[in-house]
Amino acid sequence: MDGRDARDVQAARQGPGQAEAERIVPHDGPIGDAHASLEHAGDAHAAHAADAHISALRAVSAPARVAEPAEGISPEELALAARNHGLPLEALRYEVTPPGLHYVLVHYDIPTVDAAGAEDWTLAVRGRVRTPLTLDMATLRSFPAVTHRVTMECAGNGRARLTPRPVSQPWLVEAVGTADWTGVPLRTLLAEAGVEPDAVEAVFTGADHGVERGVEQDYQRSLPLSDATADDPEVLVAYEMNGAPLPPQHGHPVRLVVPGWYGMAHVKWLRDIALTNTPFTGFQQTVAYRYRRSADDPDDPGEPVTRIAPRALMIPPGFPDFMSRTRVVRPGPVQLEGRAWSGHAPVTKVEVSTDDGDTWAEAALDHKPDKPDGSAGSAWAWQSWRTTWTAAPGTHVLTARATDAAGHTQPLDQPWNRGGFGNNLVQRIPVICLPRGD
Repeated sequence: MDGRDARDVQAARQGPGQAEAERIVPHDGPIGDAHASLEHAGDAHAAHAADAHISALRAVSAPARVAEPAEGISPEELALAARNHGLPLEALRYEVTPPGLHYVLVHYDIPTVDAAGAEDWTLAVRGRVRTPLTLDMATLRSFPAVTHRVTMECAGNGRARLTPRPVSQPWLVEAVGTADWTGVPLRTLLAEAGVEPDAVEAVFTGADHGVERGVEQDYQRSLPLSDATADDPEVLVAYEMNGAPLPPQHGHPVRLVVPGWYGMAHVKWLRDIALTNTPFTGFQQTVAYRYRRSADDPDDPGEPVTRIAPRALMIPPGFPDFMSRTRVVRPGPVQLEGRAWSGHAPVTKVEVSTDDGDTWAEAALDHKPDKPDGSAGSAWAWQSWRTTWTAAPGTHVLTARATDAAGHTQPLDQPWNRGGFGNNLVQRIPVICLPRGD
């Protein structure tokens, strides 16, 4: 564990440093705590045995690293890639992604909650509130429900295309999906509990539990209270996806949905919401999910990963080669289409290049469709775009880039960071246009 990792893990163990905040953290500490407890109890033999187990566990719970220049995808990365999955790019045709095609990343294990168990599930709202709440599913459903269409993207999307490659889930560009999420606005629940004036953050705890970089933990993230209680984007405590109960891999029976933020903020299997009067310093907040620009500076604290950078993706045209996924088209007009989104502001422009970025032409960008009740469509869901390309025989590289209303646009060359987060490098699709008559 390098110097920065060691300090970060210690901070994650200590939490906010006040008695109220300490109770917010149910289990977030180095695995070496077991040894210290046994030594304190005077059981030297047990402490020695614990040392052996701790050493073995640390061997498989290593600090974050970047791959060596010639290093291929590791067996551990392949295991992550097999366990998690992205959106097949042809599924960009769906305005609302079917749950089985929506990207999935699970940090630890999917908790087992059957239909009967879901009814017994409870969500606590506590900490710096006047009236702590314990809500079962029936009570949650008794609040007025809202539905928001939200595009969700993994913070590590695009990581595998970086050089050097951060070693983790090896996403290309496919870690995205859009769903209709139904639930209760978080601000409604917090108003019911009554927020104390000194509350500054809301900490969310999921039921998934594991070890990461030597830290045994429940998955936990926090939001500033201003974001947790905002009118727009409105954070949801969601219990339905596309009009049906949440699937197990998407957080059944209840999860957080934070429009415009990368996926790490959307805590699944949500069981606890705690307001604190100090900033939360748990592992997933202060160690993981930070933009650190240096590969070897142990003192780089980084900046927090928050909102989704703009991105346009193209539905690969034509048909694919099995292994290389190179696309094959025939000469003549080819419809190019896809989706674009941003967590900062609506997308205002999508440009398309058919010569690997040498020249660009603006595509037609659809306005967000209105909801069935006539109200404006979601500002936090992707938009469709399209253009026509006259394909000529030969090889081509197609790409698209999005620009949002805040002036953010996609880069042609991605700035590097140690965790591989927030990568919105333009997608590149190799295409072969067959000669006429083939």
